[in-house]
Amino acid sequence: MSLLADLTSICKKLKLPVATVLYTESPAPDTYAVLTPLDEVFRLYRDNKPGIDVEEVRLSLFCTTNYRALAKRITDACIDAGLTVTARRYVDHEDDTGYHHWAIDLAAFETTNH
Repeated sequence: MSLLADLTSICKKLKLPVATVLYTESPAPDTYAVLTPLDEVFRLYRDNKPGIDVEEVRLSLFCTTNYRALAKRITDACIDAGLTVTARRYVDHEDDTGYHHWAIDLAAFETTNH
């Protein structure tokens, strides 16, 4: 399971520049995404063994224009890919850069064979 790889693929299909943890291209485009791993945990233990592997990633969308339509397209593409959207929120407008910051938290679940 690789939620980061899945999200990178979705962003590329949407022609959205993407980086993991930090976007370093200069100059930065008007719109881009940054993927940040949040959590990788085992859940639902049985017989003292993990039953589900959970991976969580935050997709941070940075946009200097209206972000709403693109945030919906990203959300729809993630749901269509079988990913679970656990939260969506407007984080802030960065006055020094002019970017709106919108966060989409996603999770992927995989049954383990332990």
